[in-house]
Amino acid sequence: MECISVFDMLKIGVGPSSSHTLGPWRAAEQFLKELKDAELFNDVTKVTIDLYGSLSLTGIGHATDLAVMLGLSGADPEYVPVDEISGIIDTIKSTNTLILAGLKAIPFNPANDIIFNKNFLPFHANGLKFTAYLNNELFESTFYSIGGGFVVKEETSENKENDEIKATFPFPIDKATELLEFCIQENKSISEIVYENEKSLRTEEEIDHELLRVWNTMLECMYIGCHTSGTLPGGLNVRRRAFDMHEKLKGDLPYSNPQEWLQTIRKTKVYFRQILKWVSCFALAVNEVNAALGRVVTAPTNGSAGVIPAVLMYYLVIENHKASEKEIKQFLMVAGEIGSIFKKGATISAAMGGCQAEIGVSSAMAAAALCEVMGGTPEQVLMAAEIAMEHHLGLTCDPIGGLVQIPCIERNTMGAIKAINAAELALDTDPKNAKVPLDKVVNTMWQTAKDMNNKYKETSEGGLAVAVNLADC
Repeated sequence: MECISVFDMLKIGVGPSSSHTLGPWRAAEQFLKELKDAELFNDVTKVTIDLYGSLSLTGIGHATDLAVMLGLSGADPEYVPVDEISGIIDTIKSTNTLILAGLKAIPFNPANDIIFNKNFLPFHANGLKFTAYLNNELFESTFYSIGGGFVVKEETSENKENDEIKATFPFPIDKATELLEFCIQENKSISEIVYENEKSLRTEEEIDHELLRVWNTMLECMYIGCHTSGTLPGGLNVRRRAFDMHEKLKGDLPYSNPQEWLQTIRKTKVYFRQILKWVSCFALAVNEVNAALGRVVTAPTNGSAGVIPAVLMYYLVIENHKASEKEIKQFLMVAGEIGSIFKKGATISAAMGGCQAEIGVSSAMAAAALCEVMGGTPEQVLMAAEIAMEHHLGLTCDPIGGLVQIPCIERNTMGAIKAINAAELALDTDPKNAKVPLDKVVNTMWQTAKDMNNKYKETSEGGLAVAVNLADC
C-alpha cells in the first residue's frame, strides 16, 4: 500500500500551482540529482526543457517556465526568499546564463531552451523532459507532475499515481472503510490513527514541529494576503480583494504579528454575514498570495490552498477561542489523511480530473478535519468529507489566460463555505442513515474525471477560459 504522509499532502512551496510550478521545480531538482549520481554534472554544457500537454498549454500562466529555471538554479521552493525569485529570473534572462545547481555556469536562453509542446504524453497530462548536452552525448530524463507537487517517472511507477514513501505504516490505509475499521478496532479517532502512522516516519517532536510549521506558514500567508493591496501579476489586472475586505472587518484593535492578529479577530463581530466575509477573506488572502508567486502550503494543491487554512482559521477565531496547538495538529492530520485517500483512489490533479480534484478534495479535507475538532465521530468525519465532495463532482478547471486567478481564487471561498456546511450537516446526522459512503464518492470522482472532456482539465481550452479572453479583462 501507498504510505502517504500528512507532509506529502501539505507541502510548503511557492505559487501559483502545485502541478505546474512546484512539481516541475522539484522535477528539475531531481534531474540535477540524476546528473550528479551518474557523475555527469561536470560535463554538462547545455540544458533544454520540453513541456508537454497541460504544462505547455497553461505553463506561462502557471509560471512553469520560471519554476524549471529556479529548480535548475538550485533554489529550494520551501526556503528560497520569495523576494529574491524575480532577481534570479531576471539575471538568467538578461545574461542568457544559468548557474546550474548554483555551481556551474551554462548558456541558457529561456526563449529557445524551454520548448512548449502542445501534444500530450500518454502517461499523464503534465509531462516534461530535461535534456543535458554533454561533451559527446545527450542525457534525457522525463518526469510527470501528477498534482500536489508529487513528481513521478513512468518507468518507476506501478500505477497511475504512485509516489510513495517506502515505509510500513502500522495502520496501512487505502480506503475510507479501512480507516474506519482501524478507528473502531483501536478505539481511536482518525487523527490518533494518523499520528501513529506518522510516528513510523518521524519522532513525535519532529511531527509536532512540522505540523506547526505548516500551520504557521498558512497563518503568515493569510496575514500577508490580508495586508497587501494592489493588482495581481499576469495581465488579467485582477485587483486583490482580501485587503479591502479585511479593512472593513478588522476593527480598531492594534496588533503587530500574525499571532496577535488572530487574537484581535476573535474580538470582532460574529454575525452570520461577518462570518461569511471572514472565511471568504481568509481564502482570498491565501490564493492572492499564491497567484503572486508567494509562499503557500499545498492543501492538497496550490490552486486550492486557501480552503483548509480558511476553515481552520474559522474554527480558531469563531468556533473555539480556547483551541490550542493540539486542535491545530489534530485538524491538519485529519485533513492530510482524507486527502491521501482521494489521491490513492482518484486524483488531486486538475489536469487529470478538473477542479473537482483540487477544490473538491480540499473542501472534503477541510470538512472532515472541522468535523473531528468539533467533536464528530470517525463515521461523521468521513460523512463530512463525502458531503463536501459530493457537491463538487464535475467541477471543471477553466482558468482564464492559464492563470490561477479567475475563477480559481473565488472557488476557494466556495470550497471553504461548503466544507463548514458539510461538517455541520454531518454533526447533526446519524451515520446509520447515511446513503453514500466516502469510498463510493472517491470512485465516482475518478470515473467523472475519466469521462470529462480534456477541454475542462486545466488546458484553458474550454469553459470560462474560452468564453472570457484577455481582451475582455
